[in-house]
Amino acid sequence: MKFKKTIKKKQTKPAAQAYLPIAEIKADTVILQDGTLRAVLMTSSINFSLKTEDEQNALISAYVSFLNSLDFPLQISVQSRRLQIRPYLDKLIKKEKAQSNELLHAQIADYRAFIEEFVEIGQIMTKRFYVIVPYDPLSNRQKSFWSRFKEVLTPALTVRLKEERFQKRKADLDVRIRQVISGLEGMSLTVRQLDTQSLIELYYISYNPDISFAEELQPVEKLQIDNL
Repeated sequence: MKFKKTIKKKQTKPAAQAYLPIAEIKADTVILQDGTLRAVLMTSSINFSLKTEDEQNALISAYVSFLNSLDFPLQISVQSRRLQIRPYLDKLIKKEKAQSNELLHAQIADYRAFIEEFVEIGQIMTKRFYVIVPYDPLSNRQKSFWSRFKEVLTPALTVRLKEERFQKRKADLDVRIRQVISGLEGMSLTVRQLDTQSLIELYYISYNPDISFAEELQPVEKLQIDNL
């Protein structure tokens, strides 16, 4: 009997991109594989417990009015991450070396040592607050059903959004973004829309928390990203 040798092919693990619903990030916008769009807003926070009763009631009323003014869904995400103190310590080291005054040199060295020891005692966490604004062509009530349905016949998974179609969808998304920003600023919140670089960094940190803490992401123009 002849035995055929079977050569096992080396199994390669698929890239993390294969598990993400993201098709592309461009023009400060996340394009999902189903052709829908997402914009991410980063907001400040309010210490509600420190407000007076009248201020609390005013905030609640403003928040209720804001939600009632929307005809589309929103996603609110709170992300806790370890404070990256290394860049700050590197700045202190440079200032310490450049300081000619011996007293100031010693004070900077003591302060740097205190910060390093304080961080080593326990992990310092920071919280960031995000509001995700979606756009789905089927949810745009200003268009007829058939025109909305026609826009999603070709998803971005197989065919990238054509520039003209993308710009039309982004214009509709921008209207929603302005409405959300206006409502949040009415509650004394500071709001900033994440640009392309910030979006890539956000997803990089979210899906690679350990690696991202030790290795910062390069600028978007220096990134080499494989297509799906």
